[in-house]
Parts: sequence; C-alpha cells; structure tokens
Amino acid sequence: MELLSQVLLWKLVLLQGERAVGRGPSGPATAGSAVVSEAAVNWAAGGGAVLRCQSPRMVWTQDRLHDHQRVVHWDLSGGGHGPARRLMDMYSAGEQRVYEPRDRGRLRLSPSAFHDGNFSLLILAAEETDEGLYTCNLHHHYCHLYESLAIRLEVTDDPLAAGARWDGEKEVLAVERGAPALLTCVNRAHVWTDRHVEEAQQVVHWDRQPPGVPHDRADRLLDLYASGERRAYGPPFLRDRVTVGADAFARGDFSLRIDRLELADEGTYSCHLHHHYCGLHERRVFHLKVTEPAVEPRPRDSPGNGSSHSSAPGPDPTLARGHSVINVIVPEGRAHFFQQLGYVLATLLLFILLLITVVLATRKRRHRGGYEYSDKKLGKSKGKDVNMAELTVVSGDQTLYRGEDIQLDYKNNILKERAELAHSSLPAKNIDLDKEFRKEYCK
Repeated sequence: MELLSQVLLWKLVLLQGERAVGRGPSGPATAGSAVVSEAAVNWAAGGGAVLRCQSPRMVWTQDRLHDHQRVVHWDLSGGGHGPARRLMDMYSAGEQRVYEPRDRGRLRLSPSAFHDGNFSLLILAAEETDEGLYTCNLHHHYCHLYESLAIRLEVTDDPLAAGARWDGEKEVLAVERGAPALLTCVNRAHVWTDRHVEEAQQVVHWDRQPPGVPHDRADRLLDLYASGERRAYGPPFLRDRVTVGADAFARGDFSLRIDRLELADEGTYSCHLHHHYCGLHERRVFHLKVTEPAVEPRPRDSPGNGSSHSSAPGPDPTLARGHSVINVIVPEGRAHFFQQLGYVLATLLLFILLLITVVLATRKRRHRGGYEYSDKKLGKSKGKDVNMAELTVVSGDQTLYRGEDIQLDYKNNILKERAELAHSSLPAKNIDLDKEFRKEYCK
C-alpha cells in the first residue's frame, strides 16, 4: 500500500511538472556570438603582433569530475529555522543527500531528474515548520552556470485555500496541513539533461576583414577544434605567418600571433569562441593598424675624418618624408585569358582574309591573259588510235602568207606545175594515202 501511494505521488509530480514547463527558466542562448570586447591596436611593420584572446571557460580539460559536474540544491529560508539552510542536493549520477535527520524520508527528488529535466521537490506531509521561501539551484561546475528558481510555501488548515498562485515575482503554493506538497522546478535545457563529448562541442574561429569590408563578408583565417584538428584559410601572403599555440585548449589562450608584420595586414580581426555544450558564444574584435618602422638617424661624420664629404649638403629637415609606394600584383583572372585569346583569333582571321584576297586576284589575272587551258578535247582523244585514212586535210583552212613572188628556175615543167598547183586556191583533194602507198609498193 505504501508503494502504491509513492507511485501515485510521483505521477502527480510528473503531471504538475509538465504544466510548469513554460514557467521554468530558459537555457543559455545559443544565437549569434556576443561581442564581449573591442580594441584598437597599433604595431610597427616588420615585427610581430599578438592579439590576445583568452577564456578559462574554454579549457575542456577541467572536466575531470564527470558526473559530479552537475548538481541540484534545494534551500529553505525563513520559517521557524532562522537563516537559510540546505535541505538536500543530488548529482547527475543519482546520488542524493539529505542534511537534516527529520527530513529523511519526507523529502524526495526524482532519480531521473537529470534525464527528464524535472527537479521538483516533494514533501510527503507538510507541516508549519516547512513554511518559507524554497529555492531550486542548478549548478554546473565546468560551464560555470548557476540558475535559481524561488517558490514560497504556505501551510493552511482550510482545504478551500489550498492551491497555487503567482504574486508577480514567484509562485506561491498553499497546501493543507499533513497533505503532500510539490514544489515544481523544471528545466529541460540540454546542458542539464545531456552529457556531450566536450571535444566535439568546442571550436574557435579567427576571421579577418580587410579595410572597408563588412563583418558578414570576412575571410576565415583559422579553425581550431578541441580534438586537435586545425584548418588554415585566408590569403596566401598571410596564411603562413599567423599562428596559435598548440596547447590553446589546455590553457584557454587562443591569442593570434602575426610574424613579420606588413602594411597589407591592416584590418579587423575577430576571435570567435563557441562552446555548444555550455552555451558559450563570444566574440572579441581587434582593429589592427600597422605603422611604418621608425628609421634610425644616420651617424654624423667627425670633423677630423678627411675621407668623408663634409661639404655635401644634408637632407632638408623641413621637408616631409614621402610616402612609401606599395606595388600590388593582382593575379590575372579568367577574363584576361579570354581577352588574349580574342586578340589571337582576330589576328588569325585577318590573315586568312588577306590570303583569300591574294588568291582571287591571281586567278582573275590569269583568266584575262589567256592562260586557262581546257583538257576536255585532249581527254576524249587520249588513248585512241589515229587512222590515217580517216584524216582529211583541208587546204582551204590554212592561210598562206607570201611576202613576195619568188622567181625560181625550175629544171623541168613537172616541178613548175607542182609549184603552181601548191600556190593556187583550188579546192582540196581527198587523197587516200593507203592507195598511194600500195601503188608505190607495187612498182
């Protein structure tokens, strides 16, 4: 029967705890980083600059207590016991401790409080000496967190007066004498209910903003993780000159050192500290300004030194020192490559057009001068045998050119007749060469 009553009481605890979720304190904010410091630093070029960024809350090696890092305390102030006193406490491992012998067996905390976030205190039988201001204190040693919730308890003999109300600052609970009283304290933030691997929950970033660049467009320089992993980013001229100590997470010192400081290193540097388990999100800002190194004055020559040119006039001290000229070499982009390729293609196209113009002009000149030849007729007659019998000689097609008549002395009339016949314009005669050849052969 006693066991059944305890089960019913814990069910009542859970139900009232669910109703009080909205009244519990909220966990730490995990929104954007909060700027905790901002400073302007000046360093001379050529030396080393150190930007201090330290936080003892980022030392993950402090977590040596493990399950004793989280603890809940219930305290009572007022009533008939004088000053505030500790009633009981419980660690995340489940260990409970009651300080007063009279409260043993009367005060109860849920054994699963650090799993479900319900840290409510149950008083089995309320008495007049139990009246007063109760405080529920949640403490995290590693994360340096401390949250408190106050509840006032009143004991009455009137059953109709029992109940809970809000007085504007805290909850006031009135219970009947001898009845159980439940003082609700609920906080389900993961820092109280979960135990994460802290090496994966801590990370530090270093960012850099060149002059005139807003914060949302800053360049990432370094990523540091508690597990030992490191990643370097940033421009090449600065990446190899920035360092952070190898034991940064062991000492909580994440200061950035820049060696061989240059004028181009000016800008805004920010150190971001993130501890997701503890809800830590901080940012420290440094405005770095680099000045030119001081020039030591040249030693004056002694009057007795004859090798020095003492008569040469020295520099005019009234003249202001000229500014140094910094040559910035901007790497060629993709647009520059396409521009050079366009120049090459345009030159090649112009050369091709000039070559085509020369070829057309040469062909036109040959056509006008009569140098074109046609091989059509030659192609038809190539490879055929010529029959001498079919060859017809037309003497009328031939034009005779005679400058003057030559008086020849012929030996006989036959030769003279043949000569006159050759010069006359008689119609052509078809001569069969085969017949003439046979006649001569027969003779």
